[in-house]
Amino acid sequence: MKRSERVDRGINVRSEGIYAISSLKEILYLAGPRMALVLILFLLPVVLDSVPYWKRVVNIMLVYSLLAISFDFLANYVGLVCLGCSFFVGVGGYTSAILNSYLHVPIYLSIPLASVLGAVICTLLLLPCLWLRGVYFAIITLMYPLLLTRVIEALNIFGGTNGISGIESLPGNDLENYIIIVVMLAILFGLRRFVNQDIGLVMRGVKDNDQSIRASGINVTWIKTQAVFIASLIGCFAGSYLVHLYIWAGLSLFALDFSIIPIAAVTIGGSGFLIGAVVGSFILVPLSEFLRFFGSFRIVIYCVVLTLFIVFKSEGIMMYISRRYHQFERWVDV
Repeated sequence: MKRSERVDRGINVRSEGIYAISSLKEILYLAGPRMALVLILFLLPVVLDSVPYWKRVVNIMLVYSLLAISFDFLANYVGLVCLGCSFFVGVGGYTSAILNSYLHVPIYLSIPLASVLGAVICTLLLLPCLWLRGVYFAIITLMYPLLLTRVIEALNIFGGTNGISGIESLPGNDLENYIIIVVMLAILFGLRRFVNQDIGLVMRGVKDNDQSIRASGINVTWIKTQAVFIASLIGCFAGSYLVHLYIWAGLSLFALDFSIIPIAAVTIGGSGFLIGAVVGSFILVPLSEFLRFFGSFRIVIYCVVLTLFIVFKSEGIMMYISRRYHQFERWVDV
């Protein structure tokens, strides 16, 4: 006699980790989506090899994925709503351009150095504002890129409105694809592991009730500082990568698109998942490219699509997909 039961019956009871499962089918059930994501990303440059334009679009999608992951991490795990992802991109991009173009630091050092130095600069600038919460912190982060843009323009530093040129390009089309793919996957899986550790649980506690965390003797400001450093490190790497991708650094690095699109990507993909940020970016960026055919009218279509997603799927795509995936059933002997 047989009956149907959900595939995940008993799996989540024993463990959510794939190494504590006895059956190979159960391991594949849990690891399958992760393996599919890795496989798709590594195959994309191969499939699009004959279409260089769309290979470049894949790079931009991954850059926005990093920014969306950064926003999702700060907002949903620490409670800091950051509207200034362009702040991270601009600081990281300009730092890498200065190191490479002015100081002649080779590209394989300028990108990691700019990521770390840029993260330190962003963290120090945001440090006095960490006691703010909600809309107040969001407004401050939105002001920083606008401020830096006006400072560079008014003082005519770092190339002024002309920007910095003469930057070393990434060696080879395939390498520029796989660098960002590997880094994005490492950040995604590493950050998912990080938020499930003790420090991640403390950060969630800071988001839910920072007063109780402070009463436990934990330095809340230090926890927030670590979170901001991690988020800015991700954003600064994205900016540094963009600079070497386009061989130019200018005021457009502080563009509002780098702040708005990651928020929209998290909203569509599903907040609090991290992977939802990636899914949302992989929807929004190609959609924006396809809509270029409509000229300025594409903004209207873009807004309608976003509105429909928010109204009818406010939970995000990943929440829906995850729920449906765990509802799969199988026949078992009774």
